[in-house]
Amino acid sequence: MFYDLVRKGLFALDPETAHELTLEALRLGHWSGATKLLCREKDQPVQCMGLDFPNPVGVAPGLDKNADCFEALGDLGFGFVEVGTVTPRPQPGNPRPRVFRLPEAEGLINRLGFNNKGVDYLVRKVKRHRFKGVLGINIGKNFDTPIENAADDYLACLEKVYPHADYVTVNISSPNTKNLRDLQGEDELEALLGALAARRAQLADEHGRRVPMALKVAPDLEDGAIAVIAQVVTHHGMDAVIATNTTIDRDTVTGLKHGDESGGLSGAPLREKADAVLAALRKALPKDIAMIGVGGITRGEDAVTKLELGADLVQFYTGMIYRGPDLVGDCLRAIAAHRTE
Repeated sequence: MFYDLVRKGLFALDPETAHELTLEALRLGHWSGATKLLCREKDQPVQCMGLDFPNPVGVAPGLDKNADCFEALGDLGFGFVEVGTVTPRPQPGNPRPRVFRLPEAEGLINRLGFNNKGVDYLVRKVKRHRFKGVLGINIGKNFDTPIENAADDYLACLEKVYPHADYVTVNISSPNTKNLRDLQGEDELEALLGALAARRAQLADEHGRRVPMALKVAPDLEDGAIAVIAQVVTHHGMDAVIATNTTIDRDTVTGLKHGDESGGLSGAPLREKADAVLAALRKALPKDIAMIGVGGITRGEDAVTKLELGADLVQFYTGMIYRGPDLVGDCLRAIAAHRTE
């Protein structure tokens, strides 16, 4: 009920302004201890990627791009938080307006374009954290780096975040950076993951710890592409696949206000496509490669469905815009009930 009142005020504002105010409120709430009062759920430990997660419910990247309030998000009950996407150099992203709500569908369209303060800023934020959950860092390339040189950007980010991340996500699936999704092609993916796997092996020796790596893929994949991704991921020893990013498909929001805006569509309209890709990848991948299900979680039952389809962990972001922090507890309760059935 409380968030219903807060949401009315936030939805009266531009979506990005509302987002910035929310981050500031979370930061202040953590500083004062108030955010710790918002979740009373018990831990539901799960092991994945060789890591111990307090529970299987996490924050998808995009909410806390610059790692400004990830500890506050942990206070809300999330078992893990993924920050980013971060790029080697700071960049402003695409021109505003670039975020659009679709309230009738519980959806969101964004064309942010990896706006962030750069990897050095993020590292300063995370290097001394006291977060008790698992911290993932999502890395990408700068918009003006030629696609044929993309690996240089991913390697630069990997080297800087490696000492501070519990796991690293390689984001090649945002629709808002020109040609980025081309990296999902077989030859491009082979080259990128090969370079990252080789550097990860060197970094593991240097730091005395092997940091898991995950690949985040798009929901707009054909069956052939899913098979290729599964093969390349397995070949290069990735630890997880995250399914999925936002979609460029608009079939589920045709006729809605803002439904034809360019960018990536998230929230409830994405659920069916994201679940289909999750299920297909789970079948194509060996069991020792984990799956993280994201896309369309707006109720606890949606999180349970992703687990039933083969996910080891789940994430959401847009769902919290519509449901607020209560969605964390809703998901945890639904998962706990599912586990006891």
